[in-house]
Amino acid sequence: MPRRSRRRLVPLLLLPLALPLAACAGTSSAHSSSGGLGGGTTDGKGSLTLDIGDQKGGSEAVLRAAGELDDLTYKIKWSTFTSGPPLLEAVNAKAVDIGAVGNTPPVFAAGAGSRISVVAATHGTAHGEVIAVPKDSKLRGTADLKGRSVAVAQGSSAHYQLIASLKKAGLTLEDVHVKYLQPADALAAFSAGKVDAWAVWDPYTSQVLRGGKARVLTDGEGLVNGLSFQVAAPGALQDKEKSKAIDDYLRRLRKAQDWVFEHPEAWAKVWAKDTGLPYEVALDAVKRTNGTRVPVAVDRAAIASEQRIVDTFADLKLIPRRVDFAEFTDTRFNGSLPPSTTAPRTYKES
Repeated sequence: MPRRSRRRLVPLLLLPLALPLAACAGTSSAHSSSGGLGGGTTDGKGSLTLDIGDQKGGSEAVLRAAGELDDLTYKIKWSTFTSGPPLLEAVNAKAVDIGAVGNTPPVFAAGAGSRISVVAATHGTAHGEVIAVPKDSKLRGTADLKGRSVAVAQGSSAHYQLIASLKKAGLTLEDVHVKYLQPADALAAFSAGKVDAWAVWDPYTSQVLRGGKARVLTDGEGLVNGLSFQVAAPGALQDKEKSKAIDDYLRRLRKAQDWVFEHPEAWAKVWAKDTGLPYEVALDAVKRTNGTRVPVAVDRAAIASEQRIVDTFADLKLIPRRVDFAEFTDTRFNGSLPPSTTAPRTYKES
């Protein structure tokens, strides 16, 4: 793949799934638009301020594009993070009141004993969670990976998807040569033919497929839960006024997600500009993954699904301890939201 494309994609880690060992570390790689945690842009008016953690092309971008920041009666102070794990470090440290992450960082944060509460969820397709192989590869099914090398970010949702895919094919991690590489290095290794396959997520999936040199060996449909979360600090939830503001914020996010589904091209343009993704890649990722998400309840099914991820990584000794994921959730904002098993949205073929 051209080097220019790698530069555009590498800094993103948009779906919150970077190397989760950072969630167990004592330092944070957070940064805001002005260079330091808490020094980002501020929206709204009023005496109350919500400190919100975000990622490039994340909540702030979509709320602004959808017009959902125009009439805030409280202030939002944005801080931008490189990925989900350091964002959750900030939640644990009470530096951030709430922020968006994928399905795996909360597992590692909970396993490390962090004080976090999952308060909202969305359910999207898992078509962007794939094991990709070169277009001319002789591999035709997951079983063909036996004895082959696979790149994956350790502890990421792609790691879990790889384990689940291998299990379905009657294999384990012991049957393949796992190369633990973060996306930048994995992309380079995959492009250079140094690994036989790459377990990866959107927008990297859309990037390699759009490049025309890769194809999907298998994806995560039916194997991974497709959930993403809003995670809050327990202290913020105990504050009556902040809890009220968080409720309003979550309602606005749900409206913005509806807007994304209804305006995929408009959102792809904003997302591309905000992240440096090529527009075509952004639009592919919107239609494959990003725009398919449906706001759902943090219910028993969601908690049980996350518990399976906890148990998997605990068995692999990748988190310090096995935890009860239910203890890291707060269901007060579920309201009349549909079950977490509600089918994601889909786009009609153009």
